[in-house]
Amino acid sequence: MTTPRPIAELSADEARRLVLRAQGFLGAPDRRAGVRGVLRHLGAVQLDTISVLARSHELIPYARLGAVGRRTVEDAYWTDRHAFEYWSHAACILPVEEWPHFAFRRRAYRDRPQWNHDLPDGTYEQVIKQLRTEGPLTATELGGAKRTSEWWDWSGTKVAVERALMYGEVVCVERRGWKRLYDLAERAVPQSLLHDELDDAECLRRLVRLAGEALGVGTRADIADYHRLRGEQVDAVIADSGLVPVSVAGWGKPAWADPAALAAPPRGRHRTTLLSPFDSLIWERARTERIFGFTHRLEAYVPKPKRVYGYFAMPVLAGGRLVGRVDPAREGHTLVARQVTLDGPKAVPAVAQALVEAASWVDCADVRVERVDAPGLRAPLTAELARLLG
Repeated sequence: MTTPRPIAELSADEARRLVLRAQGFLGAPDRRAGVRGVLRHLGAVQLDTISVLARSHELIPYARLGAVGRRTVEDAYWTDRHAFEYWSHAACILPVEEWPHFAFRRRAYRDRPQWNHDLPDGTYEQVIKQLRTEGPLTATELGGAKRTSEWWDWSGTKVAVERALMYGEVVCVERRGWKRLYDLAERAVPQSLLHDELDDAECLRRLVRLAGEALGVGTRADIADYHRLRGEQVDAVIADSGLVPVSVAGWGKPAWADPAALAAPPRGRHRTTLLSPFDSLIWERARTERIFGFTHRLEAYVPKPKRVYGYFAMPVLAGGRLVGRVDPAREGHTLVARQVTLDGPKAVPAVAQALVEAASWVDCADVRVERVDAPGLRAPLTAELARLLG
């Protein structure tokens, strides 16, 4: 693919600010639109099983809007057929109006020749019949999710309903105690959206455009990663996506930007907050290093002796920079910072503010710091926490 001549040259700082605004961290948040506005703005909110302060899909709107109630978050996602869960960057909550644009992925699943799990004869049809007469239901209510206690050993029912979800015949309409609640797509998706009429090119153009808008500016790899597209899929449609070619100082690769983002310089207040390791601001490690000079890695699945920053180390965003990390836990009404990593003394006030705000959100009245990587910063941090907690 030949990259067109850039229409604009951005400094690294200009690009960073575009990214922050596009992701909802610079400027006044649209509180009237609330959690649903955040979902529409980002285009995808990743789900994950880990819950320390809260689950990641709760942390995403919290990071942008502040202390929105956790029940409010769940209701915003799952009531009034507003959203659906599907495979995007990973398992994600997606705005329901994007259902038609994932037709390309549903078709790919239907055409897939091999699967890791066998589907017993008649099980798929039985699951659809049961959902039609009794749904919505969890896999357990359908007849059992697993054959044994092993996480990977799915029952035939679980295989069938997950296959139906990938095909688009079934939709996850809610997470109930972290179990998927399944229903037929014909009931869960508005009729005006319930179709696979768009061809692959139209689907891909839309998702590439959405990724560019959510990123503000990104390389081909950044844009592809947002909804886990292949590079060649991006190449095939990006010229017609509405994004425009730009160059960014220090990036070393061609980039594409949302023209609306270029038209208005980013201004406003920076958010200070803890970030979920699954936040779309920091999804892609190489991009995070390129934009923020910050190495981000989730260590939950790293053996404990080999962890550097902690089990669920949450980056701290302040002043448009990533200034440290906190590995949190909760003990009763105390938020415990098991490990704190600070990018120098100037990061102390921001990290303390982020900890106190997060503690209040999860109904903790106190904050306790167990370890600070730079021992000399422990006293200033605890003093600032004491001041903020009053």
